[in-house]
Amino acid sequence: MPARVRRPRVSVRMVATDLDGTLLRSDGSVSERSRKALRAAAEAGLVVAFVTGRPPRWLDDLVDETGHVGIAVGANGAVLYDMASERVISAHPLDVQALRRLTGEIRAAFPAVSFGVEYGDCFAAEPTYVHDWQINPRTDRRGRTIPPPVIADLAAITAKPAVKLLAKDRAADADEFQISAQALLAGRATVTHSSTFGLLEIAAAGVTKATGLAELAARNGVAPAEIVAIGDMPNDVAMLQWAGRSYAVANAHPAARAAADGVVGSNDEDAVAGLIESLLA
Repeated sequence: MPARVRRPRVSVRMVATDLDGTLLRSDGSVSERSRKALRAAAEAGLVVAFVTGRPPRWLDDLVDETGHVGIAVGANGAVLYDMASERVISAHPLDVQALRRLTGEIRAAFPAVSFGVEYGDCFAAEPTYVHDWQINPRTDRRGRTIPPPVIADLAAITAKPAVKLLAKDRAADADEFQISAQALLAGRATVTHSSTFGLLEIAAAGVTKATGLAELAARNGVAPAEIVAIGDMPNDVAMLQWAGRSYAVANAHPAARAAADGVVGSNDEDAVAGLIESLLA
């Protein structure tokens, strides 16, 4: 007799999960329990969406880790990326004029800031921008070498559109830096963060994880009320507020907790797996 496929017992058609600090454990791994839960969700007919600040090149390695090959929302909503075909489906970048205007205003207000720009397929930064983690995988899933980061002056790195602008002041408090930059830019860009130090993630005006998830949901004919979302940081807030039901992991930032409908276990306790299991029970 074939195995019984579990169906969600509530009206849920999509599960949207953040990655770092939410699905991934603190060491960056994906547990076997989480892999099993993701497979069960897909077999039950749920759309599983990874919704992350990561750019596309940092999504390919998750295919082997999770077995999931769906469409991801990357760069905090600026990109829809098909992990199976390694193809960007849509992008909502900051244009050159916006990049140069925003960097000029931010530097005038925060002289200690250094800038990086995320193009999606590669990265560039000023010489003073010090990386806090490996900026590129060595190769993509097909074994092709990924171009190394470009290090150049601000005029050069803002000479083409970017899906995300990064503004770093290592000495700044992340929350205070975000509040100040939001007031400065006054709705002309989306400012958020997912860090424990002063690293802002800036997207085109109106672009958030919620808008990226809404675009993906519309492509699948899924209504907001049919979506369960889970996350941990300020860049998840818009998504948690928009989804029909939302949860913050126990290790979440206070802003994510406040935006969510409930709080579940931590990322190291496989909170996403537990949530999916409860939906399919």
